[in-house]
Amino acid sequence: MHLDEIDLQLLALIQSDGSISTESMAQQVGLSKTPCWRRVQKLESAGFIKQRVALLDADKLGLGVSVFVQVKTNQHAANWADEFARVVAEFPEVVEFYRMAGEYDYLLRVLVKDIPAYDKFYKRLISATALTDVTSNFAMEQIKWTTQLPLPNMKD
Repeated sequence: MHLDEIDLQLLALIQSDGSISTESMAQQVGLSKTPCWRRVQKLESAGFIKQRVALLDADKLGLGVSVFVQVKTNQHAANWADEFARVVAEFPEVVEFYRMAGEYDYLLRVLVKDIPAYDKFYKRLISATALTDVTSNFAMEQIKWTTQLPLPNMKD
């Protein structure tokens, strides 16, 4: 599916407010309601819109400590990697999980309420799987955070 300027405008509106009505989107992009709804449906079925969610405030929920966990392993077999991914996915504290190139093999972003809660998480993680090295970095301040992707500019 080729995206045009209206599609990109719709995506920008949806990613800034997942609860926006079709009527409001249609007005803002200059379409009538039905064609706008059809375009959004096409964007969803083509996979450009994965999901519409509510973004919660971690601090208000008592999850004010953000930890970036770098993991090294000497295990590089596919079955170990699959098992490690399965194990990590079961930890609700892990909100982001990446396989990396470079010095570390994996990067996890973990949200917890405090340092003792992170220590409990850490102990569960290292007992669940064999790891060579785990390095934890605690965020002191969140300077920028967004879920909005930088959409291409059709005018460039």
